[in-house]
Amino acid sequence: MDDLAISDGIVIPDEELAWTFSPSGGPGGQHANRSSTRAEVRFDVASSRAFDATTRSRIIGRLGGEIVTVVVDETRSQWRNRQLARRRLAERLRAAMEPPPPRRKPTKPTRASQRRRVDGKRARSQTKQLRKPPRSET
Repeated sequence: MDDLAISDGIVIPDEELAWTFSPSGGPGGQHANRSSTRAEVRFDVASSRAFDATTRSRIIGRLGGEIVTVVVDETRSQWRNRQLARRRLAERLRAAMEPPPPRRKPTKPTRASQRRRVDGKRARSQTKQLRKPPRSET
């Protein structure tokens, strides 16, 4: 197969992908029992030459381990399952490589919003006061 392109400038050599094939489960008769169409690809991020140290540590941290595994047994074709597994592996690695979102800058509520909040509380309190029975003055 070909090398796996993750993004611009990042390509995983085909020899770094470890493939295993096995029979898919479920119904299908003789074809399902005899053909190994389930495709499983394993990729060792820690020993890959495709990533720099920063990207490698980000991927390992986000995916929760050094080895990424993708299993596909959706179609009856081993070739098609293999293509789907390659695509999903690339998608997972792309998502894990994204930089973290920018930190949120804490802001203070505006003076007008504080006033609206207090006015609302005062109006609600007044409504509840009006519900009480009148106090008897003796």
